[in-house]
Amino acid sequence: TAVAMAVQVSLWHHFLHAVRSREAPRAQDYQRAENEVLAVLERVHALDSRFLVDYSRDLGAFQFSLRSSEDPLDVEVPLWVDAEALLIEELEALEPGDSPALCHLGVPREAAGLEQWKTEDVFSACVDESDVQCCGHIVPGKVLRVLKDLLVAAIVYCRHHRLIPPGSLNAASLREEQLCLSLLVSSGWRKIRFNVVPVVRRKQGAPTLEWTQLMPGFPEGTLRRIVGHGVDLVPASTQHWRTSSGYPLTQLLGVLGSLRGHRLDSLSILDRVNHESWRDGGQSPGLTFDHLKVALLWASALFPTPEDWAELQGAVYRVLVVLLCCLATRNLPHPLQPRHNLLRSCGLDLSAVYRRVESFARRPEASLRIHATHLGPGAPPRVDTGVKALLQLPASDPAYWTTAYFDVLLDKFQVFNIQDQHRVLAMQSVFQKTKALRREES
Repeated sequence: TAVAMAVQVSLWHHFLHAVRSREAPRAQDYQRAENEVLAVLERVHALDSRFLVDYSRDLGAFQFSLRSSEDPLDVEVPLWVDAEALLIEELEALEPGDSPALCHLGVPREAAGLEQWKTEDVFSACVDESDVQCCGHIVPGKVLRVLKDLLVAAIVYCRHHRLIPPGSLNAASLREEQLCLSLLVSSGWRKIRFNVVPVVRRKQGAPTLEWTQLMPGFPEGTLRRIVGHGVDLVPASTQHWRTSSGYPLTQLLGVLGSLRGHRLDSLSILDRVNHESWRDGGQSPGLTFDHLKVALLWASALFPTPEDWAELQGAVYRVLVVLLCCLATRNLPHPLQPRHNLLRSCGLDLSAVYRRVESFARRPEASLRIHATHLGPGAPPRVDTGVKALLQLPASDPAYWTTAYFDVLLDKFQVFNIQDQHRVLAMQSVFQKTKALRREES
């Protein structure tokens, strides 16, 4: 009924208002915490000029303000090295869908200006003297060990000289052997964990990014400009590096924020629901903010019109149907490297996660009630229980990964609301096809 719909609309907007009310204080907490980390990294650079401080990538506060979850945040420490002069020796992926290609970073025999990267603390010389091109490799495990020792020394210095408040920075986890160096910073009443990651910035010669599938969702030229900046290489193990395209994805998120509609609002709502409901207030393992961010990027490409994002509930469901499909098929393709499945090796019980997300999609009201005054009669479920078979279709036939297929899912959840006749006809055509498939199978 119209009254029920009005209650629904107000529930979504109440929830969004509650999420938004935290954005400014979260951004301020982040800024204070980041300032402390930067003070430490400035001292690291003063101790060893091979490790740089990067002030240019200022999207951290923006991204943190969108989140309710407390997952660690990466802080990149670029290495002062002429990356174009290095040899990238790619290794074959063990099987399709594996993480991004692993590589060694070779130092050419004849290259000038790389002497500081041939020292024993970060370099391993080639055993095979017959290699005419490469004299050895920059070893990520060694780089991490040097950076860890520098961080410890820098924290002691900053505390002694009162560059950081007493007791605000906990470096206990630096003692652990791992691929990122973890710092816990107290800011206001909040504790923020930063993972300090050494990166090699490289524009040419790095593995290419495939971005054409995302094009419909972004202004012309934007994708080409962002992806044209190249990719970073980060430690994948003590011996290998891997590509990391986290920064271009965050830039793309920033672009979505400049477009009219509820794209970023839908991400903030789902991250809060994920944190509070699907992950029991952060106590249970589950999806990360990055998983949800990727689902939004795909949804923006699959639903490219302003009409798709004009209404809040419909915007959330556009991300939800993509997320549900990826969980049902156990495949969340990386937006810039679609053969890389971000759910592979994530260590989650994907069936359990799927059940929680589907339960929300069928009956979102319970998760949207912030306090007792929002309690009211429960709405009936939006779909029957047979939706999972429909969601699994792209696993058997990738041709279903289209707007028309996802429009069928929106229609199932009663949030299609599109007037464009071409879209309506395309949706109905796919719907008839899925009905015929289900008849054959039954």
